[in-house]
Amino acid sequence: MNISYENLDDSLSKRLLKISFKLEKILEFIGKIGAWLSLPLIAIIIFDIISRRFFVLGSTKLQEMEWHLHAALFLLALGYAYVKNSHVRIEVIRESFSTKLKSILEVIGVLFFILPYTALIVYFGYDFVLRSYEMNEVSSALTGLSHRWIIKAFVPMGMAFLWLAGISVLLRNLAYLIGLKKQDDLIIETSQSMSPELSSAAEELVKEANAEENK
Repeated sequence: MNISYENLDDSLSKRLLKISFKLEKILEFIGKIGAWLSLPLIAIIIFDIISRRFFVLGSTKLQEMEWHLHAALFLLALGYAYVKNSHVRIEVIRESFSTKLKSILEVIGVLFFILPYTALIVYFGYDFVLRSYEMNEVSSALTGLSHRWIIKAFVPMGMAFLWLAGISVLLRNLAYLIGLKKQDDLIIETSQSMSPELSSAAEELVKEANAEENK
């Protein structure tokens, strides 16, 4: 059976899961862009190491470019990592929780922590970037990079993507709780299949193993 929100009747749960799925696809696209930044990052690091070791050359610009790319990669992939449940969790404690309790805690965490926190950083981050742009801020190092506002712009941008990720996770967990309330097995199964945060670590390993076998 193909588990998809499309199999659901036209209901609130279907709409919630559809929006969650669309947001996840957007974040997946952004995350892949961030992942590609690892290639120039690796190349610059290798070049910097070789030039320093064998040619006794050093470049402040190269060093700053390394942490600029690292920051951009991290911030672009942050939201994607959350919707894919790739962030660190305290599994020793969490594994003993029921799926319903996991979902409730996820909803509380998103509503009271992720959404307010990311919204504040986006709000104040805009002024942070604008002031850097208006003053034409450059590196504090004499031979460093210019246009410091570009890397600073990734801070509110990354938090905006994490905010969207929070909305996506919130919606699919609400759909799961609605399914429990209605005792609708199809809604429960569909929303749970779209929510890796509701699976145990063992279940995720089994899924990955099955995916590898099907390739």
